[in-house]
Amino acid sequence: MAEPSRMRSLPDWSSGLPTELLEIIAKKLPSGHDAAAFRAVCSPWRAVLPFARFAPVLMLPYDPDAPSPAGAAATFYSLEEERTFELPLGPALHGKVVCGSSCGWLALADEAASVTLLNPFTGSRVALPPADEHVAEASSKSVTRADGGGWLLRHSSGDDSPVTLDMMEEVFFRSIVLSAAPNNLHGGGGFVAMAVLADSAEVAFCRVGDNAWTLIETNVECCVSTIVHCQDRFIVIGCLGEISTISTNIAGEDAAIPPTVRPVSSLPEAGEMCHRSYLRLNGQLHLVGVAMKVFLGEWPFHQHAVVYKCDLTGETPVWTMVTDAGDTAIFVSKYFNTGFGGPSVFKIRRNRIYLSEPMYSGQEEDSRDHSMELVDIAAGTSEKIAYPTMKGPEIISWIRPNLWT
Repeated sequence: MAEPSRMRSLPDWSSGLPTELLEIIAKKLPSGHDAAAFRAVCSPWRAVLPFARFAPVLMLPYDPDAPSPAGAAATFYSLEEERTFELPLGPALHGKVVCGSSCGWLALADEAASVTLLNPFTGSRVALPPADEHVAEASSKSVTRADGGGWLLRHSSGDDSPVTLDMMEEVFFRSIVLSAAPNNLHGGGGFVAMAVLADSAEVAFCRVGDNAWTLIETNVECCVSTIVHCQDRFIVIGCLGEISTISTNIAGEDAAIPPTVRPVSSLPEAGEMCHRSYLRLNGQLHLVGVAMKVFLGEWPFHQHAVVYKCDLTGETPVWTMVTDAGDTAIFVSKYFNTGFGGPSVFKIRRNRIYLSEPMYSGQEEDSRDHSMELVDIAAGTSEKIAYPTMKGPEIISWIRPNLWT
């Protein structure tokens, strides 16, 4: 056995490697766990992989009908850097609208209702089945194929009109949610996509390699408004707050096994709210809502954000109000009624809700200012975040960058 003085010492990887080599290594890390280990080595290694690359960013509206593909570049706002930046995604976004944001990926649909998943930070793409007549019929819409690959919508008068990009969410998909990020090591597979339809109590799901979307009756009383993937299940929420769960055996190899749909009938409503968004946080379903107090003759209305959580695995699930989210911040996208949680580090403040839009906007579309709103969960107070104010279309979504799939 070698004497201690002669034992071979481990190399000191924290020094001696040029910055250029560290940057190359950082770009080739295969997972977030590897990135965390990389950043834990020392300050020079953390410097080449800054936290700002992982912090949530806000995707701003873009013009899918820009005259040239380059005109459809995506613009994002960074909380960490307090500035906007662009990604060269023109060709990937041109002629497409966003119909979902999940696991760091965007779901895009074109006028033919073909669906593509895009990771805006790596450029990776995965094709999903296009929508068809059955998807539209689930929302009581009658469509037929048009020359050139698009769709025609049949009106009650018997007239037909083209289904344009801005009508995608009214005819086919309102939002698409993923059970997990696509796995590039397996041809983009390893996940299930589930879609909220335009106006339906049914949802649709598919996997990579499927030829079509499969419809599922959710048993909610009204139309489905939101889907959240939580505790290895899809949580389906109706527009009246009713909930059903859908098992994820649809992600297994045996596609013949029908999914199990279970209504959560014993769950009472959390309270009266004019807007609800849902997300998974610490393994539980969370609800971020806007409660309003209306007094006769008083304007504007008094509104404040509230947060509830629910463990659906309990024998008697109930909504419990959250007044302290700890060292966590919640990011809510009103456009899709969804969100996610993240650590409060650097410029991201703890126990806060970052709303992509103000809690309550004016009735006139053009009067909307798109200043983000920051809500203190404990105090119930809110403030606007100064950033380039925008008017017109709603801001699309918060996105948590996924740099590895």
